[in-house]
Amino acid sequence: MSDRDAQACQRVVREHARTFHLASGFLPLHKRRAAYALYAFCRVADDIVDRADTARMAGTVADPGVMAALAAHERKLAEALAGSPSDPVFRELDRVMRAFGVPEAVLRELLDGVAMDLRPVRYDSWDELSTYCEGVASSVGEMCTFVFGVQGDAEVRRVALRHARTLGLAMQLTNILRDVGEDAQRGRCYLPVDDLSACSLTPGEILEGRLAASDPRWQRFMRQQVARARALYQAAAPGIPMLAPDAQRCAWACAIGYSGILGAIERIGYDSLNIRARLSTAARTRVLWQVWRMRPQERPAASSTARPHRDWDGEAAQTDELIRLA
Repeated sequence: MSDRDAQACQRVVREHARTFHLASGFLPLHKRRAAYALYAFCRVADDIVDRADTARMAGTVADPGVMAALAAHERKLAEALAGSPSDPVFRELDRVMRAFGVPEAVLRELLDGVAMDLRPVRYDSWDELSTYCEGVASSVGEMCTFVFGVQGDAEVRRVALRHARTLGLAMQLTNILRDVGEDAQRGRCYLPVDDLSACSLTPGEILEGRLAASDPRWQRFMRQQVARARALYQAAAPGIPMLAPDAQRCAWACAIGYSGILGAIERIGYDSLNIRARLSTAARTRVLWQVWRMRPQERPAASSTARPHRDWDGEAAQTDELIRLA
């Protein structure tokens, strides 16, 4: 495989994923190259779907050009699966699938997930939103787990994959909470309608820019959602020691770096309606230093093989503790 193919994938990561690009430095070269290919495959699909924003704001489905571009991306995947990849990203993806056993199903899950953005965006409940997040982000966590490797047998891998999918869910929810204002400008509101309603809010207030970040209803809603995201990170954390030692630091850097965005959202007073919360360069440096000092675990603790629980607790839904953990 050409080094130029690998460099093309790396450029995509460097331009679009600062946290992941930094975290990937902890991976050995062969795993880093594979991770770049997976990210590039996912990012290209996401960029195609983002072209539908103008049509969505007009209240219609995606234009035929967007649909054709996504179909072409799917055809390139089929060509790669058949052993005839046709461009740099898919040549790299073909190599990754053969070297690390990344299953076809999880790649197609990602494409099905991003295609959900071609329809008008509305999620009435957390269950509906989490299904979307599973498609666009939990699938990525599963792909990466195959590249990272696990310490143990098939059962350990099964549990590690569940934890990885939970981490993807946490990271996607973090994205959604960070990008509320930007998404609204594109005619999107991913926030669960039921949860908004419980705080006497509506998607229309967000989409029409009629909501002030200082509104007590918004403050309450965001406190609850940030707590939910933090609980998901906590539920996912036991899976990281199950990974191969040479991949654990990368996974920790992604988890700690991304969860740090929640703190950044709090520091701007939950004003993700108008401001995109970011980690400063100093904060990212501290994360990398913290992770560098970590000692990878050679074997996960036996208790960490329990499946993460992500169920609602009805009583806790009235407070900041929204996820029941086991």
